[in-house]
Amino acid sequence: ESSFPLPTARRPGMLCSPMQPPEAPMPLPIVDVVHRIEFSAAHQLLSVHLTEEENQATYGPCTRHHGHSYVLEATVRGPVSPRDGMVVNLNTLAQAMQEEVFDRVDHRFLNADVPALSHLETFTAEALVIAFWDLLVAREEEWQPGKLHELRLLEGSQNWVVYRGPQS
Repeated sequence: ESSFPLPTARRPGMLCSPMQPPEAPMPLPIVDVVHRIEFSAAHQLLSVHLTEEENQATYGPCTRHHGHSYVLEATVRGPVSPRDGMVVNLNTLAQAMQEEVFDRVDHRFLNADVPALSHLETFTAEALVIAFWDLLVAREEEWQPGKLHELRLLEGSQNWVVYRGPQS
């Protein structure tokens, strides 16, 4: 059976062929949805690839144990579902961020107290945001039709890093 309408008689005033493909469906609007969590944690900046002197020169006072008030923002991007009007159920996204990040890291020493981060060689904001991505993207199926698009990790109020996944 054809997906195009069958030919019809020419109507008065019609200048073109009645054999026209049906109109394409309108694309669904794409929207970014953002959820934010706040947590406090301590870390120490040292690289196993640097000498003690090089670590001190690179990281300065951050080679000592110190803490931050962090903010993690997760952006899920996707089409707005015509069924429920959402890209992602924010309760589901909030629960994933709570369980995968907050519950693991809040009021912890990141270098030693968080098994999910034990693979890291250094605990910079860059390394942390990539590790948090890996924890959250594992829950992405729960957010359909949305996909994790961006993580922004703020370390205090003046410094932040943004990660858009391994393809970026």
